[in-house]
Amino acid sequence: MSVHLLLRLFLMIILGLAGWALSLSVAEGLGQRIPWPKEYYLFIGVLGGAIIGFAGAPYALGGLYRALCRWLRKVPAQTLVMGVGGVVIGLVMAALLAIPLSMLPGRWGEITPIVAAILLAAFGALVTSLRDRDILAALGLTVVREAIRYRRNLFLLDTSAIIDGRIADICQTGFITGTLVVPRFVLNELQHVADSTDELRRNRGRRGLDVLNRLQKDNHIRLEILERDPHEIREVDAKLIHLAQELDCPIVTNDYNLNRVAELQGVQVLNINELANAVKAVVLPGESLRVRIIQEGRELGQGVGYLDDGTMVVVEDGRRYLNMTVNVVVTRVLQTAAGRMIFCHFPEARH
Repeated sequence: MSVHLLLRLFLMIILGLAGWALSLSVAEGLGQRIPWPKEYYLFIGVLGGAIIGFAGAPYALGGLYRALCRWLRKVPAQTLVMGVGGVVIGLVMAALLAIPLSMLPGRWGEITPIVAAILLAAFGALVTSLRDRDILAALGLTVVREAIRYRRNLFLLDTSAIIDGRIADICQTGFITGTLVVPRFVLNELQHVADSTDELRRNRGRRGLDVLNRLQKDNHIRLEILERDPHEIREVDAKLIHLAQELDCPIVTNDYNLNRVAELQGVQVLNINELANAVKAVVLPGESLRVRIIQEGRELGQGVGYLDDGTMVVVEDGRRYLNMTVNVVVTRVLQTAAGRMIFCHFPEARH
């Protein structure tokens, strides 16, 4: 049974009951003046309310349902569980107060228990949701258990990956399905870079903050700020490695040095530059390419161009075709630390 059908049935029952109550009230109000039996009015009321509810559910509850789904995707499971626990605690407190409140004179004795139950349930959910980490800490649950909170599908972001910005595009494609975790000390470092007196560093920091804001607004991406900060460790990279070991999750980075150090300590690293190189188009010797030569090469007579993905193409005897688009044939492909290089020559140069 689909969710939309359940919404239709739910609203159909609610409006059917409302139609029954309304028709009953009208029939009793008219008394002996009604031209038809009271059951006829009840049938018309229930049928009319059910039809309106079934037909109007997509318009009345569709937007609310979609908004609720977007909100539930963004709220961590731990917050939801703590919120439900807060509601239960609030209702228990309301039940204890129900008897003395029901003894109030007049209608106050009927209204105040209901109002108290609603207010205490809402207050309990609010407190437990906002202070979930403190409550768990008070109960003796360590922060290492936050891996359970994120369903153990975590990706720890460092400053370089945030400033780079490509992580947002990767997440939108759906290749990363999990929770992006930004430790508080990484966010502080990013804010420090954004406040730098150096214009280049300041622009990089602001770009990183814009990327985080974009990730936070995307309903398909779960982004969490982790308050855990191992104060006994001073270096940011060392803190990241320590957290990755505790949470048993990979680090997403563009930092080559962090990459090497983390791998030496047994921490998985997802390097965005390596991912970019891995998804570049594969070419084989003998294939034809069309490339625009934009500069001279290192060797005499060479020309250099680039493919759409940034791969460098070195063309033998291509200097004479500077600023021109030519057809070339691949001779060999070389993988270097800086990326992939393709060496080519002109078709008429083949032997």
